[in-house]
Amino acid sequence: MEQPPPKSALPLGRLEAFSDGVFAIAITLLVLELHVEPGSEAHLLHSILHEWPSYLAYFTSFLTIGVVWIEHSAITGSLRSADGGLYRLNLLVLLLVGFLPFPTKLVAEFVGDREPERVAVIFYGITLLALSFALTAFVRYAAQDRALVHEHVDSQELEAAMSLSPSGFYVVGILLAFVLPTVAVAAYLASAVYRGLPARTLHRLLWRRD
Repeated sequence: MEQPPPKSALPLGRLEAFSDGVFAIAITLLVLELHVEPGSEAHLLHSILHEWPSYLAYFTSFLTIGVVWIEHSAITGSLRSADGGLYRLNLLVLLLVGFLPFPTKLVAEFVGDREPERVAVIFYGITLLALSFALTAFVRYAAQDRALVHEHVDSQELEAAMSLSPSGFYVVGILLAFVLPTVAVAAYLASAVYRGLPARTLHRLLWRRD
């Protein structure tokens, strides 16, 4: 039997419910940037294909938010309660998740436009990097407080699971964006796809039962 959570603990269910709502809204907002120009009826197929930068930005951000949601769910699934510090770090994660549609819009609008493209992709990469740091801080805070974690979850394994964090990859992508911004966006997409593979997701470690 697990020990009851401390009296200062806050309900984990409210943190999870609020987080799911923000994730759902943010990932839905991404599709609003997909459109074709008015008056494209005569060459609709060409107009649809011409919007490939929007599709690249959309899929990159959709998969990134989706993978962060999987990882966030795995982390909270390993916890039995929360506290004020975890609530605040969770708000930081959600702040960046909710902000992601904005740099996504910039990438969709300026890919292929030389200097604005470079600025947009670097800004996008910095946002992704900040989100990665926030999620890492979230899981490390939880891992360091044994009272928050289920007894069947090893705190060291919980913290080590964030070795999958793509922070270093995003730094490389940001540097690459100075010379090849479109390739950098494709690299961000590849990172999200890789993190989303079943063998690489946090839940394989965190939801394991001994």
